[in-house]
Amino acid sequence: MALKSTIFKVELQIADLDRNYYQNHTLTVARHPSETDERMMVRVLAFAMHADPALTFGKGLSSEDEPDLWRKDLTGAIELWIDVGLPDEKRIRRACGRSQQVVVLTYGGRVADMWWQQNQAALQRQDKLTVINLSTEDSRALAALAERGMQLQCTLQEAELWLIVDGESTRIVPEIRMAPPRR
Repeated sequence: MALKSTIFKVELQIADLDRNYYQNHTLTVARHPSETDERMMVRVLAFAMHADPALTFGKGLSSEDEPDLWRKDLTGAIELWIDVGLPDEKRIRRACGRSQQVVVLTYGGRVADMWWQQNQAALQRQDKLTVINLSTEDSRALAALAERGMQLQCTLQEAELWLIVDGESTRIVPEIRMAPPRR
């Protein structure tokens, strides 16, 4: 008998001062049986960082053809593709061919650093790609927040995030390793 996903309900209040985006989102997040709390919470963070009414969770670990999160326009064209973890370079290249913008949110400390060193040269040829890294401390702090029913307040300002749960705040400072040139 196959194991089933664990369902998490997230009430997410977002105040993104950088994008002037202020919204509440009610999220249902399915954690795959092989997924850790850390990875699931990095997906929630990715949602908060790129929040939009059209942003949805993909099948993620259950599908090779879908990202962890994506935003499509009304025609079904992919505007934003977000992968969490350490995807292979071929998958990223394919995503850049299918989407207007691709974001990879890495975490894992030394393993993420080694992945970046191995893939940096090939990835820098992708002009639609942004690579963001979370420190081990930040991703572990996120994992500690995981509960089946969560109420998160997230404030984003000047590339820093503040998450507030039950009056306790956690500061997350993602490192942007690569971003497309400004147009």
